[in-house]
Amino acid sequence: MGMTTPPRTLAEALRARDDESLAGLLRARPDLLNPVPGDITQLATRAGTRASVVRALEHLDRFALQTAEALAVAADPAPYETLLGLLTGDGRDDGEHRDDAGAAIADALPGALATLREQALVWGEDDRLRLVRTAREILAPSPQHASPTGLGPTVAEATSGMSPGRLQEILAAAGLPATHDPVSAVAALSALFTDRARMGALLDTAPAEALSVLDRLVWGPPYGEVTPNPTPPVKWLRDHGLLLPVSTRTVVLPREAALHLRAGRAHRVPEPRPPAVEAVAERDPQAVDGAAAGQALLAVNTVEELLKGWNGGGPAILRAGGLSVRELKRTATALEVPEQVAAFWVELAYAAGLLASDGEADERYAPTPAYDDWAELPAQERWTALATAWLAATRTPGLVGGQDAKGRALSALGPELDRSAAPEVRHRVLALLAALAPGTAPDPETVLARLRWERPLRGASVSPGDTTDLRSRIALWTLNESELLGITGRGALATHTRALLDTGPAEAAALLAPLIPEPLDHVLLQADLTAVAPGPLERPLADMLAALADIESKGGATVYRFTPGSVRRALDAGQSAADLHAFLAAHSRTPVPQPLSYLIDDVARRHGHLRIGAASSYVRCDDEAVLNEILADKRSVTLRLRRLAPTALAAQIDPASLLEGLREMGYAPAAESAEGDVLITRAGARRTPPRTAPVPVPEGPPLPDATLLGAAVRAIRAGDTAATVVRKDAPEAPATAPGTLPRTTSAETLATVQAAAMTGSALWIGYVNADGAASQRVIAPVRVEGGFVTAYDHTADEVRTYPLHRITGVAELADDATA
Repeated sequence: MGMTTPPRTLAEALRARDDESLAGLLRARPDLLNPVPGDITQLATRAGTRASVVRALEHLDRFALQTAEALAVAADPAPYETLLGLLTGDGRDDGEHRDDAGAAIADALPGALATLREQALVWGEDDRLRLVRTAREILAPSPQHASPTGLGPTVAEATSGMSPGRLQEILAAAGLPATHDPVSAVAALSALFTDRARMGALLDTAPAEALSVLDRLVWGPPYGEVTPNPTPPVKWLRDHGLLLPVSTRTVVLPREAALHLRAGRAHRVPEPRPPAVEAVAERDPQAVDGAAAGQALLAVNTVEELLKGWNGGGPAILRAGGLSVRELKRTATALEVPEQVAAFWVELAYAAGLLASDGEADERYAPTPAYDDWAELPAQERWTALATAWLAATRTPGLVGGQDAKGRALSALGPELDRSAAPEVRHRVLALLAALAPGTAPDPETVLARLRWERPLRGASVSPGDTTDLRSRIALWTLNESELLGITGRGALATHTRALLDTGPAEAAALLAPLIPEPLDHVLLQADLTAVAPGPLERPLADMLAALADIESKGGATVYRFTPGSVRRALDAGQSAADLHAFLAAHSRTPVPQPLSYLIDDVARRHGHLRIGAASSYVRCDDEAVLNEILADKRSVTLRLRRLAPTALAAQIDPASLLEGLREMGYAPAAESAEGDVLITRAGARRTPPRTAPVPVPEGPPLPDATLLGAAVRAIRAGDTAATVVRKDAPEAPATAPGTLPRTTSAETLATVQAAAMTGSALWIGYVNADGAASQRVIAPVRVEGGFVTAYDHTADEVRTYPLHRITGVAELADDATA
């Protein structure tokens, strides 16, 4: 729809846009789509609501926001030249505000203005630019509040409640002719402050101390407190109108005077260009990829080690949700990492759907069935699953250990760790790294500066007293977590991560696979009861070795140590001494050391010599001397044992506690069933019911796809056609005002619809659906029968059937309505 005259309202400006431009508005501000506006007027009204405008302002970059702020302090409407002057100044401070800065502003302003127009924050032609009223109320100064530019209210606003006599005194002190008209007095004072020559002459007569006061107020805040008997410099400024009273103790520097002192600039430092992300090091891309691949493998192994440790049931869940501080410390000790890093691994496993609550009465964390499927994948695919989950997660492990708004501690896996901004910040940080040359490690401070320029209004304090904005905190955590996860290597983005961001997990896994060592099928046994794994092990070998030995150190090579406890653990899992000897002989590239063989045989000889059952519990043994030894040991007092028979003892504690107590005393008992068979305990038996990964908390409405945008634009256009179409009312009926539903009797409605169906003409109808929602529609009736009309609905762009009793009235379209 073309326009021959300038738009008078935002609705008219939006109506003049083409479909692509409307789709761009809805894409930039998806909150306007929920629900889809009925017409252009509704769209404009919704685009001017405070919540929607605040959201739109939060998504502006710094220069677009500075442009909007400049418009907020300009006259409404303002020509383009005025806006440019507020950003570049009047040229009186070239020493500070150089010409190249002005050229950069002039180059960037059209783009910033286009962004504001696209988001319906600014409308009108270049000679009459208008900021949406709600945005002006948010960004413009008032007599009580300064604007974000640091400017105060205008002379007219600040003197709105001033007495005519006081105005005459100010005019006289400033050397202006007296006038009894307050409007003329305000206009004369405003003209003085905006006249460069006269304002300069006035300031030349000011005391030096008065100029110092102005220097403190000129860039804001423009308000100051005064005493009933102000100092001579302040009194001079107040008498000459350079400080106007806001209240009995508060004065303000009027906007016109401040702009003169600022050389016409609304901002001290306009920032038309985004700050560059600078490098701190240039590294070999192959070295970066190698370091990232090694860290990626370590990340996969760490998550697997964490979940293996919780195979039989993990830590209990706090009543308020999450892990206790003690359990987090225990997990950190088991993983040999700091607590904050342990919280990251726990949250990562949870975000990937590998860890969840078991849902039992005594609720605990445990691996999910998805963990078993994940553990069977190749290492590179396991990594892409973790990295993809991390990119999309709104869970923010960096908050663990802090406090919420009510001062309560934030715990790992707790309910208060979701931050909807996290995915967007992570993607943006990685995009900035991807824009650098391969192998380039960025300076974190320049990354933060760039993010602050891109979203200056976003972010909030993480905890009370914290002045760092949330987006910056998330960005720093992103850089640290990227290094832990193998997203980056030595500070630079890895090649497989670039593929993950650009093409997806499959390509990333293909690039990562050659960098990960092939799993080994052997270890190197040593005489000091240790085994060295020179690389990652095949899964069956790793699982068996984890049951038979304890990990002593990690790194490029993993060192396992065999102990009586670890050997007993393998025997408890159902292995025999012969099985263990055969396993070691088959998987060691070195001969099995004699001390290790003796250790296995010695533990196996004593294993199961004692039997534990339920009485509450009992101990039985064919060797009476062993039972006598246990009863004589002072450490057995807590077990509350008594002899039942020469080969049996009874205890008042449960079998598990009795089993653990005797093991602490140095024995190797085995649990048995009611039938007398040895109970085999196997790790990895406990799983939660099937659980899905936690759904990220969205930041506002989801971004619409092209199909939804196209349908929404068509619906808005059609609804606007129905709302603004020219129609002709019946001669005897009163004219219907635009926007109101037509009203006709049932007989008139039926007759008009039947006639339209015969002639193929279109009608304007009012319709109330089953939910009671009223709407206007333009339809072309095709068939009328059985109390229903079947018609092509121009509003919905489809054929629909309407009950006649829900049509409030009809009107024929004017002859030129379709022109």
